[in-house]
Amino acid sequence: MADLQKLVDELSALTVLEAADLSKLLEEKWGVSAAAAVAAAPAAGGAGAGAPAAEEKTEFDVILTGDGGKKINVIKEVRAITGLGLTEAKTLVESAPKAIKEGVSKDEAEKVKKQLEDAGATVELK
Repeated sequence: MADLQKLVDELSALTVLEAADLSKLLEEKWGVSAAAAVAAAPAAGGAGAGAPAAEEKTEFDVILTGDGGKKINVIKEVRAITGLGLTEAKTLVESAPKAIKEGVSKDEAEKVKKQLEDAGATVELK
């Protein structure tokens, strides 16, 4: 087992940029997204049933496809929608296309899409 205190000390010494890079590497290695995990926590049990949900069209994913040249405004909206911190929201916007919300109702998906588009982002619903 790893020395957890040593690991905590090493992580505490990281700069913000190093922490963001670490987050990206872990997301790629583990195949998860911190933003998606926060947004989809209630729907985690239905993750394997993605195909039937797509056929019924009762659940939608809001996918950020670009910042439209207004990255700061888009980051602010992503923070407001997801509750992420500044670094996490910035990382999410810079790594577009990324899911902002997953498994939400059509009304909520349309609302989030409008918020992001008003901020200058390009968004698609799936």
